[in-house]
Amino acid sequence: MEKFGKAQAFTRLEDVRFLKGEGRYIDDIAPEGAAFGYFFRSPVAHGSITELNVEEARAAEGVRLVLTADDLEAAGVRMDMWGVQAPNRDGTKGAKPPRPPLAQGKVRFVGEAIAFIVADTLEAARDASELIEVDFDEIDAKTDLAPGGPLVHDDVADNLAYDFGLGDEEATEAAIANAAHVVTKTIPDTRVYAVSMEPRGGYAEVLEDGRLHLAMSGQGVWGPKGQIAKALGIEEDQLRVTTPDVGGGFGMKAQMYPEYIVLTHAARALGAPVRWMADRSESMLSDNAGRALTTTATLAFDADHKITAYKVETLSDLGAYASQFGQAIQSNLFARVLTGVYDIQTAWQNARGIYTNTVQVDAYRGAGRPEAIYVLERMMNAAAHDLGVDAWDLRRKNFIPADKFPYETVSGETYDVGDFNRVLSRAAEEADLAGYMARAEASKANGKLRGVGLAYYIESILGSPEEDATIEFTDEGRVLLYVGTQSNGQGHETVYAKFLSDQTGIPVERIEIVQGDSDRIARGGGTGGSRSVTVQNNVTLVAVEAVVTGFKGFLADQEGVAADEITFDDDVFRIPGSNLTPTMLDVAALAHAKDRDDLLKVTETAKLPARSFPNGAHVAEVEVDPETGETRLDRYTVTDDFGNMINPLLVEGQVHGGIVQGAGQLLMEHAVVDEDGQVLSASFMDYAMPRAADMPFMKFTTEPVPSTANVMGMKGCGEAGTVGSMGAIGNAMADALWQAGVHDAQMPFTPQRVWQMIRNAR
Repeated sequence: MEKFGKAQAFTRLEDVRFLKGEGRYIDDIAPEGAAFGYFFRSPVAHGSITELNVEEARAAEGVRLVLTADDLEAAGVRMDMWGVQAPNRDGTKGAKPPRPPLAQGKVRFVGEAIAFIVADTLEAARDASELIEVDFDEIDAKTDLAPGGPLVHDDVADNLAYDFGLGDEEATEAAIANAAHVVTKTIPDTRVYAVSMEPRGGYAEVLEDGRLHLAMSGQGVWGPKGQIAKALGIEEDQLRVTTPDVGGGFGMKAQMYPEYIVLTHAARALGAPVRWMADRSESMLSDNAGRALTTTATLAFDADHKITAYKVETLSDLGAYASQFGQAIQSNLFARVLTGVYDIQTAWQNARGIYTNTVQVDAYRGAGRPEAIYVLERMMNAAAHDLGVDAWDLRRKNFIPADKFPYETVSGETYDVGDFNRVLSRAAEEADLAGYMARAEASKANGKLRGVGLAYYIESILGSPEEDATIEFTDEGRVLLYVGTQSNGQGHETVYAKFLSDQTGIPVERIEIVQGDSDRIARGGGTGGSRSVTVQNNVTLVAVEAVVTGFKGFLADQEGVAADEITFDDDVFRIPGSNLTPTMLDVAALAHAKDRDDLLKVTETAKLPARSFPNGAHVAEVEVDPETGETRLDRYTVTDDFGNMINPLLVEGQVHGGIVQGAGQLLMEHAVVDEDGQVLSASFMDYAMPRAADMPFMKFTTEPVPSTANVMGMKGCGEAGTVGSMGAIGNAMADALWQAGVHDAQMPFTPQRVWQMIRNAR
């Protein structure tokens, strides 16, 4: 492990400037004198636009430009955005109707952008929006999660976007029919907002060389670069995309949005910089939401309680359009961990996506894997109840045995390593499972219901396994590391700089991370799917090796020795017959002096041979007041297998954040849309977010089984906290409410709903 990072709890380098208020976010870097943009959005969920008159707005004081769909089309802007199409069972692709950057002819959700106003001030743009005359021929809204109903798109029958199937349906049905025990449950997974601390925003401008530049708050610059260039009908080299500091993304900022196309075109049309930043309610109306699905699942068991088959049938809400990754989330990505950590080789997954008159649903921390594990782990607990067995023992009986790795799952994934029993035993010890009954009795004495919940998750790392890295030595004695990922709060600057320092001996304060600039970095995979540190550090090792090889050859020429006789010990070079021990910076300085620029900037590409699969056990304890429905998350323990960790401090922080987001969804967050498509939760007055007082101390331990899928033995950690926490808290709530006679407890577990469930049971 020494060679691949010291596994030190190294504090974050970037936090110093953030805490001093020196972060550089979109609103901090917009050009002086940039005009302000404001989007005029639909107040209705579904309707034909019968009138749209923007002339008074165009004539308003301070207004520089007003754009509608007609203006975009007249300027040659492509009136359809790209989105993944899931494969249907019959071999065709999912339905993806056109998605215009501004509403064209119809509006399909409350908050859909209809016009863009650019003015000298934000107030002037907002005032002008009130002068826009718009009228609709309203159509009944489609908001329920079932095929059929009012058509969101005339050419999509029954609003069915895709009908995805994986596994062996016939064998699964036969196994269920012949099973000794069968358990079936319907499990909802509610719609939530990502609610990043910094909303979406950006600015666009025309550069001195005539090219366009978009700066945006996102999770990667190359996807937007390609899509915006295509939308505007320009070559990609005519557009520069940059991303400064980003205040949170959680997957929601990984996709392309119509606002960035419109914003960039507005700057082109005006020949002047234009800025836009969403406010919180605007974000809740227009940011891609997460989750929003309902699954009916069936587990079949033999007489010895071994799983013989697993069937899941999912209906997922896509919103009004096919967002960038929307069709992939509950189909392909759900499938990645369909059978979790259990030895199940007979399974069937049917996922159907439904278009509704709501904002789009796309990736949110975990993207399909939390949804799959939530269903499976809720099912394991439900099965334990129905079978009258211990939920922990049922899992142990069905775990993939340690001697079966590498293990190919029914969905085609190959788990490289795992020792689930060992991890679960450590979790039981750390959670003081033996002391639970005493805590439950104490809660009962106080009139409270205590529940304990376990979830054992596994997660599949997503995104491209390939990445580039460039190491450049400057003549000021500094080192630039160019990366293709994009930090949005995870601490990448710290991880990458410290990792490079560990491999080279270069002081960490001499290293600068360069990210988020399509001009300075030729390509990159961006951040998402817990890929960043594993993929980027892997290629950094290759780049370091290339630098070492080049420097050895250079030193050999200077000292008159053979290059293969020179060694490098991750700190200094050692030259036979010499007492000189130059550092990498010493050699770089000499190379500068000798004009050997070819040695001073090295770019390498590397591809991981396979994915890694982080896994672990989450144990939650809740206490419910049956008289009020109020729930307290009282204890939380997680034992993870992340393989070898580069920086345990940052890993623990990522896990804590993921747990909080899972807890938020289960206990308080709930994005509500009424039957008319009106959003009832588009402010913090109506949408509850978890605060520090809502969370207990979270106990974090690791039981590593190093991955064989990368030379460092790492497993990604960015989304794991959410993947595990949802099932653990859901099972804890079900356990507590079972004592009150509630035998089908489902999210969201808000006080009012918990109180109502208890009343109904009574």
